[in-house]
Amino acid sequence: MRVLGSWSGLLAIVAGLTQWSFTPVVTDGWRAAWLTAMQQPTTGWSQQGFAAQSVRQVVQLAAGGPELRIRVSNQYGVRPLKLAGATVAKATVGAAVEPGSVRQVWFRGAGTVSVPVGGQAASDAIALPGVTSGTRVAVTLYFAEATGPATFHEYGAAGAAYRAQGDQLAETTGAAYRESSGSWYFLAGVDTVASGTGAVVAFGDSITNGFRTTPGRRYPDLLAARLAAAGRPTPVLNAGLGSNRLLTESACYGDRGVVRFQRDVLDQPGATTALVLIGINDIGSPEVAPTPCTTPNPAITAEQLIAGYRTLIQEAHSRGIRIVGVTLPPFGGAAVHTERSERIWAAANTWIRTSGEFDAVADFAAALADPADTTRLAPQYDSGDHLHPNEAGYRAMADAVDLSVI
Repeated sequence: MRVLGSWSGLLAIVAGLTQWSFTPVVTDGWRAAWLTAMQQPTTGWSQQGFAAQSVRQVVQLAAGGPELRIRVSNQYGVRPLKLAGATVAKATVGAAVEPGSVRQVWFRGAGTVSVPVGGQAASDAIALPGVTSGTRVAVTLYFAEATGPATFHEYGAAGAAYRAQGDQLAETTGAAYRESSGSWYFLAGVDTVASGTGAVVAFGDSITNGFRTTPGRRYPDLLAARLAAAGRPTPVLNAGLGSNRLLTESACYGDRGVVRFQRDVLDQPGATTALVLIGINDIGSPEVAPTPCTTPNPAITAEQLIAGYRTLIQEAHSRGIRIVGVTLPPFGGAAVHTERSERIWAAANTWIRTSGEFDAVADFAAALADPADTTRLAPQYDSGDHLHPNEAGYRAMADAVDLSVI
């Protein structure tokens, strides 16, 4: 293993339709250009679902290509998801799209598809000229029949969803889309025909998801910008999920990390490297009163957390994917900080830095720590809750990654 950086100070890092349920995506010719981690319906549109409505979702692609496809998930559905139609187009402002860019989406040559409970469906290839890294694409899904509660991703920090009544697949002005949401619904991924070498998947919780930052300023976005500036344009895809835990299931925050790692990292077409930053919620949740979303809420040990990391390492290596361990940022002063949680945090980070079991290590803890008290975020990186970095903190995280480990 290659370890880059210092763990004792302020140095930056150490160094047709395809359907399936928990089976690998066919990767020949495809590379993930955008993805999001899906979770159970918990609030708003996700609980209501959709009926006789169109949902237009704007995503920014991390890779281009002459053709693309979309992937639709019914992971947490209670009935088969009947998609009555779909289009893709180049997004402009809000829900508006570029006239002339609207393309109908086909599934094995049909304009409709039924996605089984727990399954996903990938569309046929769609020709959309001029798609490059950074292109904003609007994916519109029309549901003629009631969907039931919607598999979704809460807090889409780099995009938006819009809702309209009726079939508005071809509408270009955006005027019909009078409601908006910051989340994504049923849309799990967009792939493009591969034109480069591999993709990086950032796997984690709300810190990876970009809580308390602005669109395009999550650490994976900033890391992708660094790679591009270095002449190594590489998609860095965000598989962060707020409040997700590595070891424990949640009624609200997705499957535990050791389960969803296959779906959100290993099965992503073209994935070659995983950055793993997860465990804070396992450590911290038992230190505060449980909620319906955090029950069960077991106290865990550092040894259990390390066993979870070893599971991810083994699974990544079995698929030929490089895995970079990321140290857990300091959280002194946060509501979940106690002497016990600090001990587990310190032990887990020591193991990540020194065990040699990850292929490389990125020391975010060192990059973000207050020199006067390394158990706390430096004031210039603290968003205010002593747990989540601010925009400067996310940039420090991205800058801390040695690009040679990608």
